[in-house]
Amino acid sequence: MKINDISYRGVWLDADGWSVRIIDQTRLPWSVDIPRLVDCADVARAITTMQVRGAPLIGAVAAYGLALALRADASDAAMQRDAALLAATRPTAINLAWAIGRMLAVLRDLPASARADAAYAEAGRIADEDVAQNAAIGDHGLPLIEAIAARRGKVRILTHCNAGWLATVDWGTALAPIYRAHDRGIELHVWVDETRPRNQGAALTAFELAGHGVPHAVVADNAGGHLMQHGEVDLVIVGTDRVTRRGDVANKIGTYLKALAAHDNGVPFWVALPSTTIDWQVDDGISEIPIEQRAAEEVTHVSGLADDGVVRSVRVVPPGSPAANPAFDVTPARLVSGLITERGRCAASAAGLLGLFPERG
Repeated sequence: MKINDISYRGVWLDADGWSVRIIDQTRLPWSVDIPRLVDCADVARAITTMQVRGAPLIGAVAAYGLALALRADASDAAMQRDAALLAATRPTAINLAWAIGRMLAVLRDLPASARADAAYAEAGRIADEDVAQNAAIGDHGLPLIEAIAARRGKVRILTHCNAGWLATVDWGTALAPIYRAHDRGIELHVWVDETRPRNQGAALTAFELAGHGVPHAVVADNAGGHLMQHGEVDLVIVGTDRVTRRGDVANKIGTYLKALAAHDNGVPFWVALPSTTIDWQVDDGISEIPIEQRAAEEVTHVSGLADDGVVRSVRVVPPGSPAANPAFDVTPARLVSGLITERGRCAASAAGLLGLFPERG
């Protein structure tokens, strides 16, 4: 995808062939900063502070982080230590653990002298596969939008958080079908949840959609139910950080409330994901998926561009008032109309997922 007519991926190698470049998402939309990551600690910090975020992108960046680590020390002890450091940075998104596990499976039986080169090659494959998977998600999600357009013309879609190309290596998950539909000339309007407390919708999804020319409007998180009650939403599409084998969906906090409102108003609620986001070891998302608890400051403070052109953080909670900050919630499979994957669409159920991925049975 492009920013200011320049093509970017979510992660790529620098011109030196070994250091890693990312787009600092904590600086968007006010500036496009491209830090250079030179070691495993840089990568761990970038993931923890959400300079990079989105389950698929976290996995790809972590893979490159392990390659950087092995460039410095490829011993068995160092590899296990650095893999554990990276895996611990964000507990909810399963792509992180999946990517580290895949890297270790390739690397652990190699001699130390061969590990760094093999790690870079495998990280590159993970990134390329993510691009292909997300492009396929766009293809499989497009018919949902086309069907609505055939009935009523303009299609009004609500999305939560950021599940666009910034959350992946390219294309995005929930936004991939929207980009496909827009490029086909289908008339769209996207309702963009602001997505407190970090405002990934207002800051990132709106930034993406504006850059691609997709009509949209940012709305307060609590506006979704009202819009659905008044017939202003034809379809909800969100991404996810982890899906259980029976179809429960963990996503940015507030997703469950959108699913409840969609269910109450008969609005289709679809979840888009690459298969790397499926946790085949977990059945019950509510009891088994760990929910990341982030810093209270993300709730007590907001940042934005002041009238004088300076980005500032301001406190919005009275001094002395504590804040809780669960980063994700779980939407039960019964509230999900279906899943959009790189292999097609399916019901949010064990049978539905196994129909697309029979090798997991």
